[in-house]
Order: sequence, then structure tokens, then C-alpha cells
Amino acid sequence: MKVDYTDEGQGPVVVLIHSSVSANQQWRALAEALKDRYRVLAINLFGYGDTTPWPGTSPQSLYAQAQLVLALSEDVTGPVHLVGHSFGGTVALKAAMLLGSRVGSLVLLEPNPFYLLKQNGRTRAFLEVCGLRDHVKCFGALGDWSRVAERFADYWLGDGAWSAMPEKRRAAFTKALPPNFHEWDAVMDEETTIEECKALTARTLVVSDQATRLPIREIVDILAEACPHWSFHSVAKGGHMAPLTHPELVNPVIRDFLDADPA
Repeated sequence: MKVDYTDEGQGPVVVLIHSSVSANQQWRALAEALKDRYRVLAINLFGYGDTTPWPGTSPQSLYAQAQLVLALSEDVTGPVHLVGHSFGGTVALKAAMLLGSRVGSLVLLEPNPFYLLKQNGRTRAFLEVCGLRDHVKCFGALGDWSRVAERFADYWLGDGAWSAMPEKRRAAFTKALPPNFHEWDAVMDEETTIEECKALTARTLVVSDQATRLPIREIVDILAEACPHWSFHSVAKGGHMAPLTHPELVNPVIRDFLDADPA
């Protein structure tokens, strides 16, 4: 078992957890913005970079992904700050529950805990995401990753994103997709409740675009209703991938929230 990560800077520890079909290189700009006063650990989840791939012999769980974060946090003294985007945000949420009082602050960028949709009666949004899950599972099982890539890209990057994507970028995107096949089990089958989210003691910030896809909007709504003591910030553009496409809008919000931590 190998856990691949980068380690930059000195100071309080911030662990960055990337989105699906990405890797820790998505955090280059944020790491650069933080490393003058934080020790920034940017992890690669199962199957990304040199981190061991998920074996596929059993359904993946958020608990298993969160163990990678906990492994990085073992020798850290003082509070750990967690920042996660999309699937990485959902892993960060799970890791925060396992780390408990050791978490100083938690930043969730367009998190995708889809299991909350089913638990909280958001049927339309849940069925929408089930359709995407079924497409990935069906054509991924057949090895038709280019067909998976087209629908996945258009859903998360915006309608028409695939046709506008250069061929080299298409190839890289398609190559990065296989780990996503297993991640659906983690975000759909988790049994953590909104009450457990509400009980988190860490300062928590949720960042989203009001024009993002319906399932994410509904998740943010669920979190806002249950956790009014959390902070919520809306960005004006960028959609689900704003942390990558518009870091100039997102990164200052993250930095300011981390800098305000009393610890």
C-alpha cells in the first residue's frame, strides 16, 4: 500500500483532497498561495498518481478513502485543516468525522455526498445522479471509457465541454476516469446521516456556485438547513469545476477562512 502526496511549506498542516478524475496537481495554485505560512500536504486518492489503486474486490467506502487522510495526519502535532473538492470534499467530510477534535477547520468545495439526497427525500436530484452513476458503471464495466468520458465531461464541466476539448486533453481525461468507477460506491452507499454532519466541531466552510448541477445545489441546501452554524460562500461563476477553472475566485476565500482559524 502506497500513499502518494506532495509536502510543501511549514506551519499548521493543511491537507488538500482532490476531486474525482483529477489528482493532487489540481492544487498547484492553492498550494503556492498557502505554503508561505502552512505546511501543505496534497494527497492522491486511490488510483491517482502513485497511490495504490482500489483493488476492486469489494465496494469502495468513504471510510477507506478517509484512512489515507488519517495516515497523513498521524504524526501531525496541533490541528489539521482539511480542504476537499467534489469527491475530495466528501472524503474530507468523512475524515473530519473520524479525526474529531483534531480538525481545526474544514473547507468543502462543491462536495458530493450523494447519499444525503436519498436520506433527505431529494428524489429528483438523487435520480439524476443515479443516471450518471449507471452510465459510468455500465460502460466502464465494458471498458468503453471514451463513452463514459463524453457524458461525464458534459455533466460536470458543462454542456458541450467534450466537443470543445482538445484531443490531447480528451485522452488525459479518459485515462483518469477508471478510479471513478469505484468512487460511486463510496458516495452512494455511505450511511452517515446529516445529524452526524451537524455534530462536527470543526469550523466549516462550504463553497459552491449557485448555477452548479442540481444534485450539488440540493446537497448544499441540505447542509445549510441542518448546519446554520457553518459558513457558506457562493462564487459567481465556474460551476462545479470552479476550484480548477476559476482559482482566482475560490483560493482567496479558502485562504481567508484558514487564516481566521483561532488555533
